[in-house]
Amino acid sequence: MTFKKLKTIYVGLFTILLVAVIGIGSVYATQNNIVAKVNGVAISETELQEFLLQQGGSDALNTLIQQSIIEQEAEKQNIQVTEADIDNELATVKSSFDSEEAFSQALATNGITLDTLRTNILTNLQMTRLLEAQNPITEDEIKAYFDTNKASLDVAEEVNASHILVATAELANEIKAKITAGEAFADLAKQYSTDESTKELGGNLGFFAKGEMVQEFEEVAFSLEVGQISDPVKTDYGYHIIKIEAKTEAKAATLEESSAKIKEILLDQKLTTEFDPWLQERLAEYTIENYLT
Repeated sequence: MTFKKLKTIYVGLFTILLVAVIGIGSVYATQNNIVAKVNGVAISETELQEFLLQQGGSDALNTLIQQSIIEQEAEKQNIQVTEADIDNELATVKSSFDSEEAFSQALATNGITLDTLRTNILTNLQMTRLLEAQNPITEDEIKAYFDTNKASLDVAEEVNASHILVATAELANEIKAKITAGEAFADLAKQYSTDESTKELGGNLGFFAKGEMVQEFEEVAFSLEVGQISDPVKTDYGYHIIKIEAKTEAKAATLEESSAKIKEILLDQKLTTEFDPWLQERLAEYTIENYLT
């Protein structure tokens, strides 16, 4: 599994801030620091930092200016974001991943620290609440969205499955025999599975609904009960041994149960459509001194 649901605003903000830290923070480093040589010709740290500044410094500074505006407006309007609020949003982000290990790996892959992610969540929550205070979501809007999108709000049947993928039926049968003899499925996945994206997670694929996996795999996965382990299943990828970790039943959506989710969707839409006009109004009001321009 990959970095599935980490909101774009968090990653995008971090990426620009990273340029700011690298491109601006050290731009006045001593010229004697050499970062590379080409046929003996040195490239200094100063040259590197100036290049990074030219490439992204202006965008980075503009983002920091925007962040400062959001913070100041939140303070003016007494918009409160608590550590518990950030923790709850972070938990939602983490729930997109199959394990804490997968979440940590995704952060590392994207070059994001947990502290940076928390800061970006804070900014996002402040901005969302500022816009919500300016133009609150109404019950009529929530009901209208529910009536139009009910089918997409219904909860589909899902299974949480782990698998061990190997190239040959012979090896798959050997592994199934080891499982039958009492060896741990997760340990065997780490040892034998050729699925590099899941083997270190004990083969876990997380929850999925019908239509997300190849047909041969899906038919077996949804026919098993929790705790059951399949015989080898052949697909175009090889031979799978499938274990069902958990199941959730299909459930029709109700307005009451869906209201919180719908409100979040509508707030995300509001953030997308109303942020730029809001920002332009604030930029016109604030005294901004940008020494890079």
